Amino acid sequence: MTRASKLDEMRTSFGSEKVSMDERRSRVTALFDRIAPHYDLMNDLMSFGLHRLWKSVMVRETLKVLARREGPLVDLAGGTGDIALAVKTADPLRHVIVADASSGMLAQARERGGERLGYIHAPAEDLPLEDGAAAAVTLAFGLRNMTDPTRALFEVARILPQGGALVLLEFSEPDRWFAPLYALHARFVIPALGALVARDKGAYQYLVESIEKFPNREDISRELALAGLQLVRERAFMFGIARLHIAVKP
Repeated sequence: MTRASKLDEMRTSFGSEKVSMDERRSRVTALFDRIAPHYDLMNDLMSFGLHRLWKSVMVRETLKVLARREGPLVDLAGGTGDIALAVKTADPLRHVIVADASSGMLAQARERGGERLGYIHAPAEDLPLEDGAAAAVTLAFGLRNMTDPTRALFEVARILPQGGALVLLEFSEPDRWFAPLYALHARFVIPALGALVARDKGAYQYLVESIEKFPNREDISRELALAGLQLVRERAFMFGIARLHIAVKP
């Protein structure tokens, strides 16, 4: 599969399939509603638990971003609420909001977070928040699944005040020497695990294909800049499989 050079190329794709934006929205939302109960376990199995290490780094960087800044943290595409709860535990007085387009994923977050967190059921492209309302936004492994990722980044920039930051963790293009090994794992092991554990091979086939299609680090840096966000720091994990981007609204 050819890797996209622009986020706009993701809008009419569902993995390797060409679809309309409406179909992409409905299929992705339905997919996450289905796999929500198994989502954390599958992440552990697919990454051999490494996603927890990557997210712990993300949380530490988020706390640095939030230091001496007032206002809520919005955990966009917050899924089961693991990032939101980790930040809330470390910063108990902070209002932390989980926002997700999937009611199934949001239900998992509510079950875990209860009244400690706030919740918004809305697409990332159209958040019911005022301009500059969020001190920071976290977004872990969700940008590539949004119906219109470019518009989602502009929406992030809208709800951030000057000096506010997006902390983005997303899959990326592996180092060239490691790419063939990772491709074997992604193409054969991950869908097999999806079939065995989540009883949904197709969902994990899509997730693998969405990772393969997602733009590389240079293209994501350009997309952040186009949305009005200045990349100030980044870090690669596991030979480039995943990458942390920290971008500030100047």
